[in-house]
Amino acid sequence: MSLWATGVTVVTARARDRDLGLTVNAFLSVTLDPPTVLVSVGDDALSSPAIRETRRFALSILRADQAEISARMAQAGEGPAKLEGLRLRRSPGGLAWIDGALASLECEIRAEYRAADHWLFLGEVVALESGPDGLPLIFYRSRYGEPVGPEQVRLPPRKS
Repeated sequence: MSLWATGVTVVTARARDRDLGLTVNAFLSVTLDPPTVLVSVGDDALSSPAIRETRRFALSILRADQAEISARMAQAGEGPAKLEGLRLRRSPGGLAWIDGALASLECEIRAEYRAADHWLFLGEVVALESGPDGLPLIFYRSRYGEPVGPEQVRLPPRKS
């Protein structure tokens, strides 16, 4: 699956007055009218029960220069400490958006599906905000990269 290039997002949820979040690259646009997206979140993620309980999640589409945020949010555990020190903004519904992301969405769950050890959440976009222009963060062959042209992706050299 590492040969499938994906964009990188951070999904956040809020439960009991605390923000939770994780890096997700299993994200796709499903419909345009109404605007609906799908994210896949593992059972072991603290965000899964929070999303299921509140019926909402937020999503920030990361820029190429936000790889450090993605790596931080991809670490095990999702407690509020992962979000400490990050520049965040609040969606209209009070969910955390990553400041400076290419775009940020707030979604309400329309359906959820069990898929082995993950939940697939189908969310209708209820708020959307574009961020600053930039290139998207790409994940390919287990590394971060960025598009450099219509036919190329720049990847950092492999670590030995």
